Amino acid sequence: MAIVRYNPLRELHGMQEQMNRLLDLAWNRAPGEDLREGVWQPLVDIFENDEAVIIKAELPGVDQGDIEVKIEDTTMIIRGERKQDSEIRRENYHRIERYYGPFQRSFLLPQSIDQEKVKAACDKGVLTITLPKKEVVKPKQITVEVK
Repeated sequence: MAIVRYNPLRELHGMQEQMNRLLDLAWNRAPGEDLREGVWQPLVDIFENDEAVIIKAELPGVDQGDIEVKIEDTTMIIRGERKQDSEIRRENYHRIERYYGPFQRSFLLPQSIDQEKVKAACDKGVLTITLPKKEVVKPKQITVEVK
């Protein structure tokens, strides 16, 4: 019987291959296949101050008319599409690294958001959505008169 030396890196490599196959299945693509058109999501920053929660989404190359922001119940949905320049034929490209096609992002909103006052603006390829907070009802102090 031959003695085989244990190599932990071989097991890690096997685990990495299994994870890659699972992720390929999750993205609905064949194993090892590159991402296709329409499989992208814009990057977002979400932060808050005393008055509002603010979402900034990177949408370079997306026409403002192709952006839709909608609130359904307590979920905010951002939809849109980045279209590829139709004047250049696909076979004339040397490299395509940017993603094109439709996208959608959704975010669960906290109860403290005033949905009636939400504002969205797009400037230099950055969509800024301002979600104002509801005014907090402060307890009223009642003075007690001493007689």
